Amino acid sequence: MEAVGELVSGSPEATGAIGEALAGWVAPGDVVLLRGEVGAGKTTLVRAVARALGVGGPVTSPTFTLAQRYAGRLELLHIDAYRLSGADDEELGLLLDGAADAVTFIEWPEALAAGLPEAAVTVDLEHLGGHGRLVRFTCGDPRRAAELGRILDDLRARHIDDEPEPGPRP
Repeated sequence: MEAVGELVSGSPEATGAIGEALAGWVAPGDVVLLRGEVGAGKTTLVRAVARALGVGGPVTSPTFTLAQRYAGRLELLHIDAYRLSGADDEELGLLLDGAADAVTFIEWPEALAAGLPEAAVTVDLEHLGGHGRLVRFTCGDPRRAAELGRILDDLRARHIDDEPEPGPRP
């Protein structure tokens, strides 16, 4: 995986703007891995992607249901593996059923790592204190990484990236 770039989000709304932009980049069959501690903004990002894809109604974390499927311009499959200690091939197959035609976002992918398809992008969200989040992107396909890099540059130009003051990060 190739590092694409990072943005600093200063609010849930800024994280949402990142998700909206990501919605324009994803395609059916894409798997997006979301990593970060509890409360880092993973579901906030997915909710914004869903809204940008035309999903109406509530978009909630599938922590207890494990997976939620939403219909929009693109079908969205949202998986939360937080409660899993691992999944056998059958369980993983059930979770990923129909993923080839959907955009799949997987929170806590570490629990499913061995059997997951290749990710289009991995998004790491890190707390910076308060509402601040550092959002890092890595991508395995150089062409798509370049496309995503242009999207991140556009977000920076629109001041979505709330760069902190110079110096070490907390």
